[in-house]
Amino acid sequence: MAKKRIFISFDYENDRNYRYLLSALSANSGNDLEFIDVTPSEIQSYDIGKIKGVLTTKIRNATHTLAIVGKHANSLHPDRVQIGERNWQWWEIRKSHLEGKGLIGVKIERYYDAPDPLLNNGTKWAHSFNVNAIIQAVNNA
Repeated sequence: MAKKRIFISFDYENDRNYRYLLSALSANSGNDLEFIDVTPSEIQSYDIGKIKGVLTTKIRNATHTLAIVGKHANSLHPDRVQIGERNWQWWEIRKSHLEGKGLIGVKIERYYDAPDPLLNNGTKWAHSFNVNAIIQAVNNA
């Protein structure tokens, strides 16, 4: 089976270390987590249209979107009106769903509230940031 091409959605300010851990896990041949990370590098722009364009391209190149659900996944972004969603992560998840991508939710802590766009649409879950749980969610997606 071909590797899944996964776009990772995460809160850059608070959860980027978890994104880096996922990339490191994927690169480690000692585990069964296999995917190609198509997440963009940090986008050096404040232009909402440009950011949406880069993210849309990356999401379209993915087969799945994996959302890291941290403490601030539902926080209001200062530019939420221009983004059109509560924050960038909500926008990425909704865009992924509209593009027909499989969704994977990975909670850093089990008790963190999932963003609404991950609910009731077939999202595969890892309810903790645990390698085996993540592998199972990715494989089931």
